Amino acid sequence: MSVRSGRALQARTKVGRRVLVVLVSGLLLPAGLAGCGIPRETEVQVDGSGPAAEAGALNGSPARPPTPRDSDEPVPFIENYLRAAAAGEREQAYGRVKDFIGQEAKSRLTEKQQSSEIELTVVRLREKPEVTPENNQGTREVTVKVQQVGVLRADGTLDPPQASETEYVFQLRRAEPAGSGLLLADVPNVLLISDTALREYYRSRTIYFWNPDQSRLVPDLRYLPSSVPAERRVTDVVKWLTGGPSDWLAPGVTGLPDGTRPINNATGADGHWEVNLTMPGADDKKLGLLATQLAWSLPELSGQLDLKIQNQKRRTVDLSEERTAHAAYPAGEVPARFSVYDGAIRPLSIGNEPRAAVPLEPAANKNVVAAALARADDQVLAALVVTGADRRQRLKVGSGPEPVTVFNTSDETYGALGRPTWLRSLDERHPAGLVAADGKLYRFDGAAGMSPVPLAVPGPVVAVAGSLDGHRIALVSGGALYVAAVSVDGGVVVGQPRRLATLLTGVSAVDWVAENELVLAGNEPDRRPAIHQITVDGAQETALKRDIGAEVTQLAAYPGGAVGGLPSLSYMYEANKVAFRNNPIDIIKREQVLDVPVGSRATNPTAPFFLY
Repeated sequence: MSVRSGRALQARTKVGRRVLVVLVSGLLLPAGLAGCGIPRETEVQVDGSGPAAEAGALNGSPARPPTPRDSDEPVPFIENYLRAAAAGEREQAYGRVKDFIGQEAKSRLTEKQQSSEIELTVVRLREKPEVTPENNQGTREVTVKVQQVGVLRADGTLDPPQASETEYVFQLRRAEPAGSGLLLADVPNVLLISDTALREYYRSRTIYFWNPDQSRLVPDLRYLPSSVPAERRVTDVVKWLTGGPSDWLAPGVTGLPDGTRPINNATGADGHWEVNLTMPGADDKKLGLLATQLAWSLPELSGQLDLKIQNQKRRTVDLSEERTAHAAYPAGEVPARFSVYDGAIRPLSIGNEPRAAVPLEPAANKNVVAAALARADDQVLAALVVTGADRRQRLKVGSGPEPVTVFNTSDETYGALGRPTWLRSLDERHPAGLVAADGKLYRFDGAAGMSPVPLAVPGPVVAVAGSLDGHRIALVSGGALYVAAVSVDGGVVVGQPRRLATLLTGVSAVDWVAENELVLAGNEPDRRPAIHQITVDGAQETALKRDIGAEVTQLAAYPGGAVGGLPSLSYMYEANKVAFRNNPIDIIKREQVLDVPVGSRATNPTAPFFLY
């Protein structure tokens, strides 16, 4: 797979930014909190045109920090309190929060002095806060039921939750003099922010780290306060890169050389920037790799950036040219839709979208239950789940120029195989992928050899999906959603999976719908099946489709990348042995299945997927 595809990756970057629009317009809110004009469910319609708004900004300016006097009603007051810590620089977080707290309770919130030690506990409100009537002492209680989302650290990472509380109780009293609002008379000893506040007062940022063989970049999602001025963003990105990757991602990437540190803040403006570092062994190759990292980690900047090592200018980078010349990772080809119809893979005809013939020899396209096809330069990688005469399932794998003619079938048989996924980070001469089989995760190779992948997760593994960069996977185990890093240096090794907080239970399927976004299926709190969209760290969750009516058994998405083709955020799914698509949500009809031989059994298309 070539890593020189700059124009396609620029399109992919725009796709990733458009995800923010969906999150802002379709944020899932608890009942009773959706009165601000944000719908509880958004049926996503994307035409790919127009700029995307940035999270944490209103018309390009940071959202105004809340104050205690913004509301004298208990519920809005608490909602503003859950925004306060997020609404500005971390160093002033305690000051903003304590404005909401009465003098008698301020000492109950232990204040940390170093900004690097200040952690924000991110929670998701599960329902509308409960308020008790005012008692004889003039106080009332507000109970907030929450889901723990994670801990936002000073380096912009959202780590897994540390707390286990499912609710917090706040005590309110009237401020003095009368008519001057409310104050908190008792508070939990933790800096709390809501996931809504994270969206309102932070911008999501993606920085990039090289994979172990330095052939492609791997995304790492971070958050930067929207109050940070533009001239400081370069400094923060440099600090994040020198500080290393997020913990969960570390097994799949390599950081900068040990001892690399910024000497001072980045300087510059108006298209010319300067970064001064100490970097042991800083030769041309290492500086070239850093130049590409910086160009992709600062996608909003154009112009030149001077790289200095211990005050000596060593390289000048044209940021736009660097992104064009060095793609972060292969973007994939123009996508096409397929499904399984009467035991064979068939193309789908949806509107005026691109169509492609099945890239397999017809003799091999039989008894198919599910499939994954991928392009790797001039090769097609095919992994088919097929059913034998014994009704047991096997994995059938082939690769080569299309149509693929040579296939191997696994020696082992299984009661149930999930939809396979190809690891796009491997050389096409040594293809490999992952698949869930009988509750376990397996690696497969080009010869259909199956080997179990050890995982420290509870419950059966039922689904796995690989990212476009090839070094991150999402998987479903025991009805929960996980992400993990994948290293292919000397073999396929999956890092320790990280569980994501989601409002869905009984998760049954997952796929990547954007660079840092997943689409997943499961049950909402009322037990009705639904499809949600969630960030790779679990910070933001959006309801895409509710009241599906049956469990989603297959789910496939297109994560963007190639120029043209499908609308961004496209996905398809199977429920009750019927295939559906979005943009808009509709059943995939029999007449939309192409190349059906005469005499085929009339049935519904199932197991839809994308080839790109």
